[in-house]
Amino acid sequence: MQKILEIKDLHVEVERKEILKGINMILDLGKINALMGPNGSGKSTLVNAIMGHPKYIITKGEIIFDGEDITTLSPDKRAKKGIFLSFQYPREISGVSVSKFLKTASKELDPNFSLFEFKKNLKEKREILGITSEMTERYLNEGFSGGEKKKNEILQMLVFNPKLIILDETDSGLDIDSLKTVAKGVNKIMDKKKSVLIITHYKRILEYIKPDKVFIMINGKIALEGDGKLADELDERGYGWIEEN
Repeated sequence: MQKILEIKDLHVEVERKEILKGINMILDLGKINALMGPNGSGKSTLVNAIMGHPKYIITKGEIIFDGEDITTLSPDKRAKKGIFLSFQYPREISGVSVSKFLKTASKELDPNFSLFEFKKNLKEKREILGITSEMTERYLNEGFSGGEKKKNEILQMLVFNPKLIILDETDSGLDIDSLKTVAKGVNKIMDKKKSVLIITHYKRILEYIKPDKVFIMINGKIALEGDGKLADELDERGYGWIEEN
């Protein structure tokens, strides 16, 4: 099985406080992964460390993406290599339309960018999600509902076609219809050349995006990992039984 992401003994500090305490994790190509854990367990810290956020200081360990050590790379270079993060709380950007943002980013990602192919691709992808052309002419996330913001994040994912897709609490606050739309987008893009990492507290999103592997994080460490059945067990027993053991 080919690895797309390997995290080796990762230690991360935020404001001089150690949050991650030796994370080891392997994500394989063609697989859907879930990272679960209670609030404050370090899930979002791991995501930010993978993306290279400067606030999150790696004091030890390595992040290997697609066979290359990216531990010290800037966030934009990681994105160009094919890592996509769907934010829990997407930012509003006034004055920049969704379509302009997507076009500008696509030019940066693809040296052979074609405006004709971009417009064709955007139309195809927004139709998958039921997004109107009018919505893509609105300013990025400005005045969007929670569901619209998440749809827009999934539209970006489909247009950019990354190798590694990270969904950070994407199911937070979503109604069932919006959750199904997110799942539809992820299941549509998934193939043997990609990997997905879903960060979540709850099993709900995993009813629609079935994980091949589940990691449980407790107090900055991977306490347990297993197949999709582990999410079912966690749903029944809660996090307490893992912490006790």
